[in-house]
Amino acid sequence: MKRSLWFALSLASLAAWGGLLLFRGEFWRVGLDEHHCEEESEAAHQPRVEAVVPARDEAETVGRAVSSLAAQRYAGAFAITLVDDDSSDGTAHEAREAVAGRANRARLSVIAGRPLRAGWTGKLNALDAGVEAVLRERGAPAYWLFTDADIAHDPSNLASLVAKARRERLDLASLMVRLRSRSGWERLLVPAFVFFFRKLYPFAWANDPARRTAAAAGGCVLVSHAALERIGGLGAIADRLIDDCALAAAVKRDGGRIWIGMSERTTSLRAYDSLDALWTMVARTAFTQLDHSYPLVALAVGGMVLLYAVPALTLLGGALARDGTLAGAGAAGTALMCFAYAPTLRAYGEHPLAALALPAAAMLYAAMTVDSARRHLSQRGGAWKGRTYGADAGRASA
Repeated sequence: MKRSLWFALSLASLAAWGGLLLFRGEFWRVGLDEHHCEEESEAAHQPRVEAVVPARDEAETVGRAVSSLAAQRYAGAFAITLVDDDSSDGTAHEAREAVAGRANRARLSVIAGRPLRAGWTGKLNALDAGVEAVLRERGAPAYWLFTDADIAHDPSNLASLVAKARRERLDLASLMVRLRSRSGWERLLVPAFVFFFRKLYPFAWANDPARRTAAAAGGCVLVSHAALERIGGLGAIADRLIDDCALAAAVKRDGGRIWIGMSERTTSLRAYDSLDALWTMVARTAFTQLDHSYPLVALAVGGMVLLYAVPALTLLGGALARDGTLAGAGAAGTALMCFAYAPTLRAYGEHPLAALALPAAAMLYAAMTVDSARRHLSQRGGAWKGRTYGADAGRASA
């Protein structure tokens, strides 16, 4: 490639990074547990909350997840319904055993899920079964806590979320929990995943009622019953693979106030020890996120190359060719990339120099995106735990 073209691409990349840093809702800034508070109120003043936990073959993590929920320091009425979604690994047994003999064991109920209905994704079908069971047995709560069977909640998480929701009159409050980042592949790809998510959905924009951007993280979503009822219940988003953002978008479109933040106190227990595990997780929904559009896939991959590969390659090429101007342009783009990524790395306890590996992570995510489109083309898109959803399941919402 000619030097002039490399230089033009490096300048385009530099301009793109400048635009992102200045005009993309300060997505690169990271605040942790901004919802957290130590205040405790009397039970009489606390609204009733019902947690619904969909679980399909989650025996490895479900015990710690329900134990953390049962141990919540919440003064109001709080109950947990775990929906065993046709598990084959003893998920229901592990959940019951985890709280057996404990003072707070009465908080947990375990019910069998219902058959998957046409037009529904598995998780939403299970969540809706739990909602229906609660409404039938105890009536509507003030808030629902939708959370996954691999999330360990900080003891004050529920109380803090409810306090924030009431204080700021939020209809939905969600946390991007701290994802596990221990193995080599996790350390390379998990902070990058969080960084890319925040770039795609700037939290400041999602939290701004005047903007259309909406986002939530499905591992921990507190939503008011009134807001859920106004949007037509979970049936309104029944076919969505990216159900968390779809729920946030539906609530916001209806005029509801939403908030999303990050946590280091509440964590994910799910391990991604291999590249294949992370690859499968991303490839399952990437094409859906791009609205099943091959032109958007090409645009997304091109953008990843421009932002992450071009500065690194220009810096390397300029250094090898002893071309100070070219190397300088590449260095400037690389410096902006590292600056943007540093807060996320700090949040995950990584050294700032780990930002130099971001181009490699970005190219892997670009490859996962292409593979996601390929899987959908071969009718294998959206595969998860023995279920496969076609291209008609779940359009992205933002």
